Amino acid sequence: MGKKIFNEDRYVNPYTDFGFKKLFGTEMNKDLLLSFINSLLHGKEKIKSLTYLNTEHLGISEADRRAVFDVYCENEREEKILVEMQRGEQQFFKDRSLYYSTFPIQEQGKKGSWDYQLKAVYVIGILNFTFDHKHDTYYHHEVQLTDRKTQEVFYNKLTFIYLEMPKFNKQENELSNMFDKWLFVLRNLTRLMEKPAALQERVFTKLFKAAEIAKFTKEEYDRYEESLKVYRDWQNTIATAEHKALERGLRRGLEQGLEQGLKQGLEQGLEQGFEQGEQHKAKVIALQMKSNGIPTNIIVQCTGLNANEIEKL
Repeated sequence: MGKKIFNEDRYVNPYTDFGFKKLFGTEMNKDLLLSFINSLLHGKEKIKSLTYLNTEHLGISEADRRAVFDVYCENEREEKILVEMQRGEQQFFKDRSLYYSTFPIQEQGKKGSWDYQLKAVYVIGILNFTFDHKHDTYYHHEVQLTDRKTQEVFYNKLTFIYLEMPKFNKQENELSNMFDKWLFVLRNLTRLMEKPAALQERVFTKLFKAAEIAKFTKEEYDRYEESLKVYRDWQNTIATAEHKALERGLRRGLEQGLEQGLKQGLEQGLEQGFEQGEQHKAKVIALQMKSNGIPTNIIVQCTGLNANEIEKL
């Protein structure tokens, strides 16, 4: 098989392009995708079957993209489902999601007489970053067109679902449903050395077998190694950019702080020096007045010193 990427890696990284498609983008593992989507759409009518659709018009070369619609499929009701594993933060990722949602909408157009009735479209984004910094524990976003005044859903056939994976921190003993279990797997798969006891469902047994790197063919391993390299290069690029931004921010903050500190220090120093000078001057005058036999109450009025201070002179 060749040299291993990491000795401790037993399972494939689902955040890589190869890893996600290996687990969710093949006919052999279609039941894994079906289970994941049904857990995500909990409360809606259960999907019974999925058909993979052509993704060529959605994709570009892996090395040049931050977001990839790895899976494009439809269910038995002909509802369209796009799944994106987005490994790096992108400034306009919401715009991108909206743009990609137009493909399955336009494809439903029919020539000739057509009443414009559409099948539902779901855009699912599994995000390896956070975008909602106001809510630390809110990681499952479900977005639809809504009337701002009534707060009622205006159109329920276009749904965007975003999962902020870094916010999901549940432990194995806290997994209470299939949705929790799927997010736990996606978040922790590469860190695990065996299937956790909490994941007893048959679908997870199959997933862990499919994810085991040691069982890859040489071709699969080589493709995974290349995909993992792209993923790590991207992670390093992000980390470097964040580090430089932090350094730049700290340097700018330090410069501003020093400038402000010097200004404040000078002002405070002058003010304090003036106060100390005035107090010394008052004591000298008070001492002279006291030596000349002037009553204490008069000295208090003239110098601003109190009687105790004058008595100590």
